[in-house]
Amino acid sequence: MESLDLLAMREAYNRQRVMLCFNGPISRSLIEEIGTALRNYLQADQAKPSAAMDVFGVYIEMTQNIRHYATQQGFNEQDASATVAIARDEDNHYVVSSGNLVMLEDGRKLVAFVETLASMDKAQLKAAYKEQLRKPRTEGAASGAGLGLLDIARKSSACLRASLHEQTDGKAFFSLSAVI
Repeated sequence: MESLDLLAMREAYNRQRVMLCFNGPISRSLIEEIGTALRNYLQADQAKPSAAMDVFGVYIEMTQNIRHYATQQGFNEQDASATVAIARDEDNHYVVSSGNLVMLEDGRKLVAFVETLASMDKAQLKAAYKEQLRKPRTEGAASGAGLGLLDIARKSSACLRASLHEQTDGKAFFSLSAVI
């Protein structure tokens, strides 16, 4: 096995201002533990309460979407893994990013939805969110990430960014970033 160059990882994280990063299988209890660490970090960083709440809320929404999707797809532990990072950008905004494997067609739909959200202003996002809330839910149907992505877009101070990297097995790695 190739040994990890932890110093190079540390230097890359410091250069990219990564405060917290996780890569691996994600469970409900792990989401809670990382959330607790994130809250503590934001408190130590003296984040404004509104920003801290939004960062935490976006982190929770992203990780729960990943977990629900992996469960719904019946992915094995490796395919159900997630990569999550919280960093600061040049303007000192928080950047919450997540990535996970998705079925290629689902990934294409997600990227298209994120691009649609990016074309909306705050008033349009609010209206779309309210409309989505009013839609009846079909019992037993997969809920998808629609309402959650709308909520993330509403909390973001910049357009959401999404990318899709196709794999050879009909899957793709979907990445999403939100600036708070």
